[in-house]
Amino acid sequence: MSESLDALERRITGLRAEVRRAVKARENSLARSLRGDLRRAEKAWDEAISAEEPVPASHEPEPSLLPIREQVHQALALLGVPAAARLVVAVNDAFFSRALRGPQLTSLRRDEERSFRSDPYARPYYLCAALTDRLSPARGLLADSTWEPERRVLGPLSPRVDFLTSTMRVAEHLTRLPDPSPAALRLLSRMAQNIPGAVESFAPADPAIAIRAARAELEVHHAADTRQRAEVAARASSQLSDVERLFGAATMSTLRGAC
Repeated sequence: MSESLDALERRITGLRAEVRRAVKARENSLARSLRGDLRRAEKAWDEAISAEEPVPASHEPEPSLLPIREQVHQALALLGVPAAARLVVAVNDAFFSRALRGPQLTSLRRDEERSFRSDPYARPYYLCAALTDRLSPARGLLADSTWEPERRVLGPLSPRVDFLTSTMRVAEHLTRLPDPSPAALRLLSRMAQNIPGAVESFAPADPAIAIRAARAELEVHHAADTRQRAEVAARASSQLSDVERLFGAATMSTLRGAC
């Protein structure tokens, strides 16, 4: 990192401390002025770090030999948990072809459901829905039909558990790459910012530190989440048809057998 970036980071750290002192002392005018200085310093840091990133040779997406559904399947395999379309696109952009775009995923799950209904189990895998604790499809989340049921259902803690798990998987994949792309490093840094202790200040996330921090929090939630998911998976197995186990049931239909 350049000296200018180091100086900016020291200035940002100092300004934050000064803002805290001014707020505690109720010096409101000074605090407002310092916040303005802090915003300008943070903007300068953003501009400086952007200037250091290598400029790609082309802004055009790289062509991919894989169909869209296989690109999505590839990204889900890396993440290992149900994921929203924007995360699937980000993973594909960071590690694979950069040819996948969000609008292409909009109707994908519906197409997969129609295919399954017309010819069940004809494909080796289906891009299906994650199921909520009401056994309805979780809005916007894609899963892999080959995963065990407990991985495709959600309990109250599952969104956080899955985020921690996916962050670990991204970090682990980065450690296996001899020359990670800037997009891959940015993706891990964005994810790590949401995990206490996973990243220091404005520095790029270190995969080993991110894994350690994510695992520490995951240990807090893992046992309870596993129990909750097992209960949802058991209800799905006993109450739903084959197609509903993959793509979810209408909310009212999940009430049958529950009364």
